[in-house]
Amino acid sequence: MSYAALDAARVARACKSVLTVLESSDETSEAHVRKTLMVQRIAALAEAASESPAGGAVVTLTSEEFWLVSKNW
Repeated sequence: MSYAALDAARVARACKSVLTVLESSDETSEAHVRKTLMVQRIAALAEAASESPAGGAVVTLTSEEFWLVSKNW
């Protein structure tokens, strides 16, 4: 599995855009709900990392998490 260290503030902003798209959809499938929950989790972690003075404002995502965010952004 591949990992990447990314700027947490940029990831948090991207996740907010993704959540806007996902939440505006009328989709109610289990897969859609899981996607939404995953992006919410990534957004929360990225937001916390961006506010952490000791964390260097970096968040590490797997290639699958990055793909999920970038596909819906």
